[in-house]
Amino acid sequence: MKIGLLGAGHLGKIHLKCILSSGCWELVGFYDPDDKNANSAIQQYGATRFKSLEKLFAEVDAVDIVTPTTSHYKLAARAIRAGKHVFLEKPVTETLAQGRKLLKLADEYGVKVQVGHVERFNPAFTALDGIALNPMFIEGHRLSAFQPRGTEVSVILDLMIHDLDLILHLVKSPVKKVSASGVAVLSNTPDIANARIEFLNGCVANLTASRISLKQMRKMRLFQQDHYLSLDFLEKTAQIVRLFDQDALELPPQDQLMEFDTADGKKWLQLKMPEAVPINAIEEELKSFHASIQDNKPTVVSLQDGVDALQLAHTILREITLRKEKLQTSL
Repeated sequence: MKIGLLGAGHLGKIHLKCILSSGCWELVGFYDPDDKNANSAIQQYGATRFKSLEKLFAEVDAVDIVTPTTSHYKLAARAIRAGKHVFLEKPVTETLAQGRKLLKLADEYGVKVQVGHVERFNPAFTALDGIALNPMFIEGHRLSAFQPRGTEVSVILDLMIHDLDLILHLVKSPVKKVSASGVAVLSNTPDIANARIEFLNGCVANLTASRISLKQMRKMRLFQQDHYLSLDFLEKTAQIVRLFDQDALELPPQDQLMEFDTADGKKWLQLKMPEAVPINAIEEELKSFHASIQDNKPTVVSLQDGVDALQLAHTILREITLRKEKLQTSL
C-alpha cells in the first residue's frame, strides 16, 4: 500500500524512518514547502520530494500528516476530498469546529482516519490488555524540558492531550466537571497546567503537564477496587498490584503472593511486572493504520477519539482562562 508524508520536520523525519522500516508501507515521497526540511529528508533517507500536493495525492493510497497543528485541518481536508486515507498527528486540529468538519468529510468520502495518540501503543499501556478496568482515581504526570518546538500550542494540547486521550479511553463515563489552572512562563500559552476531571461514574483524574521541568517524566497511576496499576511511559514498563481475599474463586501460585492479616481476615497481594517488549510505538501505530485499511476495520485511535480529546483539552483551556480572569477581577 502506497503512502505519502506531509511534513518533514523533526517528527516528520521520525515518521519517515518508521514508514521505511514498517515492512507494510511503500513510501512514494513527501511534501514539505520548507527547503531545509526537504533537503535534510532527501539527504538522510533518499526520499522523493513532491512540490505539489495534487501530484503526491495522485500516486498514493494514504497520507501521513506530521505538520504544525495550524495546518492539520487544511491538509487533512484536501487529502480526504482526494479520497485518501489519513493518519493525522495529534492534536487532531486547531479548533473543535475543524475537527467536527473532518468527521463529516471522512464519513462523506468513506476514508479511514487515525489520530496519532501514540501512547495507546506504548508497552506500558498495552500491558493492561486483558485486565478488567474500572478505575476510580487516576493520577498522571507528564513533564518535559522546555523546547521552542511545539510552543505554537499550549502544554495542554502539546503534552497533556496524550493523557486526556488515555483517560477517555479508560473511563467509560461522560465528563461531569473540570477544574484547571495553568501558567504561561516561557511562551505565550500555558507551559505548566493541572486539571482535575470528574466523571459521572465517580471517577476522578488529576493530571499535571509541564514543559519547563528539569527532568522527564511520563507516569500514570490507576486505582480501582482490588487493583493498583502504575505505568511508566518513558521506561515502557507497568506494575500491576492485585488484591485477593478469602472469597477469591482462584488464587495465583503461592510463590507469586504476599499474605497478610486484616480485620476482615487473610488477604493476598500479587505484584506483576509484565515484560517490556522493545517496540517502536510510532511504527506500531502506522502498522495498525495499514491493517485497518487492509482489513476494512475501525482505526485503533479514531478521528472521533481525537476530537473527544481535543474537546476536553479546550474545556481545560477555557477553565484556565476563566480562573485567570476571576483572579484579575478580584485584585
